[in-house]
Amino acid sequence: MMTTTATTTSALCCYSYLFRFKGHSYNTLLEIAQVPDEHAIKRFVEAEALKMEIIPNPKEVNGVKVLQLETAAGAEIRFFDHAIGVDVLHSRFLPFEAPLLILRSHLYTLADGFVTRNNARNNPENPSIELGPEFKKVSNYLCHFKSIPSIIKLDSLKVSGDVWFGAGIKLKGKVVITAKPGSKLEIPDGAVLENKEINSAKDI
Repeated sequence: MMTTTATTTSALCCYSYLFRFKGHSYNTLLEIAQVPDEHAIKRFVEAEALKMEIIPNPKEVNGVKVLQLETAAGAEIRFFDHAIGVDVLHSRFLPFEAPLLILRSHLYTLADGFVTRNNARNNPENPSIELGPEFKKVSNYLCHFKSIPSIIKLDSLKVSGDVWFGAGIKLKGKVVITAKPGSKLEIPDGAVLENKEINSAKDI
């Protein structure tokens, strides 16, 4: 029995991990939702409390807190002794892991079922993208961008508040954009933001 694994990055650190209980001959899958906030994983392992098949994952849907019950398809590896993991390129998981902003940018292209990375980016890792709740729904997300900014040379982007992006914008280095509560902050067409912290229009 084999399963695929990939080296994680700083931008993608919230998925599954392959590990083996001490004294056991099989590997198993650890979902991040199974890890308590205080990271006290040791006592769960000692109590063998991670043998549960159903994974409770707290989420918020339209402002309502819900408990999503999940099962991990890869968890069946625990039933096979001496199972191994095969390391594959992380790009294999890109289509369902990467933020929508990355997938819609010029950083990657999709052709004939293959995802190809733009050679113009020197950093081997993808940019870290953190968007506020104003971008959570796809409909809201789409209307906040006149066109997707260039992120080829972007290291990280953090957006908070009601921020609107114009066309032909380039983001480079580390960029933080924060709109004041109750106000709308527009990034104009053609703006180039490099290693900047934007809190108002005068900062652009």
